[in-house]
Amino acid sequence: MDIYKKKLVDMLLQYKLLTKQQIKDALNIQKKSNMSLQEILFEEGFISEQEMLKFMEKTLQIKRIELSKIEIDSEVLRTFPEYLARKYNVFPVKKDSNKLHLATSDPLNTFVIDEIKMTTDLEIKFLLATRSEIKKTIDQYYTLRDTIQEALWEMREKAQDEKYDSSSIYEQSEETDKAPVVRLVDTLIKQAVKKGASDIHIEPQEKNVRIRYRIDGFLLEVMVSPKKLLPSIIARIKIMAHMDITQTRLPQDGKINLVVDDMHIDIRVSTLPTINGEKIALRILNRNDYIVSLNKLGFSLVQLSLIDQILKYPYGMILVTGPTGSGKTTTLYSMLNAINSPDKNIVTLEDPVEYALSGINQVQINPKTGMTFANGLRSILRQDPNIIMLGEIRDPETAKIAIRAALTGHLVFSTLHTNSTSSAIMRLLDMDVEPYLLASCLVGVIAQRLVRKICPVCKSIYKPSKRDRMYLKIDKEDTLYHGKGCPECNYLGYNGRTVIGEVVCITETHRKLIAKKASSQELDKISYKSHKSLIQSGLDLVKSGVTTIDELMRVVYTISDLHEF
Repeated sequence: MDIYKKKLVDMLLQYKLLTKQQIKDALNIQKKSNMSLQEILFEEGFISEQEMLKFMEKTLQIKRIELSKIEIDSEVLRTFPEYLARKYNVFPVKKDSNKLHLATSDPLNTFVIDEIKMTTDLEIKFLLATRSEIKKTIDQYYTLRDTIQEALWEMREKAQDEKYDSSSIYEQSEETDKAPVVRLVDTLIKQAVKKGASDIHIEPQEKNVRIRYRIDGFLLEVMVSPKKLLPSIIARIKIMAHMDITQTRLPQDGKINLVVDDMHIDIRVSTLPTINGEKIALRILNRNDYIVSLNKLGFSLVQLSLIDQILKYPYGMILVTGPTGSGKTTTLYSMLNAINSPDKNIVTLEDPVEYALSGINQVQINPKTGMTFANGLRSILRQDPNIIMLGEIRDPETAKIAIRAALTGHLVFSTLHTNSTSSAIMRLLDMDVEPYLLASCLVGVIAQRLVRKICPVCKSIYKPSKRDRMYLKIDKEDTLYHGKGCPECNYLGYNGRTVIGEVVCITETHRKLIAKKASSQELDKISYKSHKSLIQSGLDLVKSGVTTIDELMRVVYTISDLHEF
């Protein structure tokens, strides 16, 4: 028995995961096959792969990662041979100076370490992943690299063919579905969906094309492509989005619908001419992400109770406010989904319609045809609606019609781009809405932001600094949390996002203050007697270890604003 097998067998017996008889049976089977000892153990059902990885993670102190959720260093792929990755079923994740982070399902195999050290002249640090994960990632990333090379090679060949029609490669057919550029675009989209990206940016630079994904609100570079491929990539996406491939000097908008791993994905496509060529942005809308229960958005139990109270009103106006990208649309959809029933006629006016909601009548705004928010709202009021959702109140005319609708027996939902609940009220008053009318119809306001959550894999305790203690009003003995950074979170220390909110139910005291056009400070004073402010909700998340003080300061307000609390 070689050293590797003996080490594995000794560990399994020492920790009583297998019996001597099971080991003996596995070794006998292996003599008659080409499979490794680990594969035999899994195949025969003596132990599962997940149990084995959990055991190795605990005993060998090696981190477990999910390759589908981390960013791969593209530079490593150029230096790490594909044959080596496939031979030992390992995958290069990251390179730090002289250390190579390598995903494997078999960290005890010393032969792997020796050959890779000799080939790369690097120190090896193993990370744990399943065999299937590694194989899938090898196929995905090395195929992507090869696809770029194939596309360049195909372009060179076609350029030499005088009879070749360059536009034919972009036509939808069984043959072109196999083209390298088609596979490249498909791979980019599928990879973005699997990583949970909200956007893909394809950006022409002076000498190359940069491709970035927006994950948890931050842009991460995933690939740099030769500039020659830009026209082919852009044309392929335009065909998918039913756009004009000959128009390159004017911005265009389009839409793609597709299924990725049984998930229905809607993609909004936007092109923009730049000095280096056409830039293209793809907004990824996963339908599964928009059907989210209110209790999974991140609001506290008290806030959920207040939202439930607001949603029970038969008529009136409910506002959700916050900057772009703060999750307002998701909250609106979640609220509509919570109250949607066969006995209600719900109509929405959106620009654009981000997701098709079952059982709800959704209308797309189109200013070119005269379908503005104001005109659309007038038409909706003739459709006998119970509930109306306006994507945004943008002008005084729309605001006044929405107020009238709320006063005449309709429940109206909408959004505004303001910082807090009181500033949303001030914005409507600035739009020349009569104070007494707003006071009569407004039933609730929700202000929200999205903050990144500390990565659970690399989450660690630290002693608060003087600044932290001052803002959080905690003692030296208290502890806080932050993420150190690991492959699981792209070495950022954060993974995923959650809502921090400010939910205000409008009371009679509020109504009196609104009617006399009181200041936002006076409104806040009343609201914060019974409701937590946005900052206070955020500080609670920091104290409970969900996010960090730095993330709260980045997303909510400035340091001076935070200092007030």
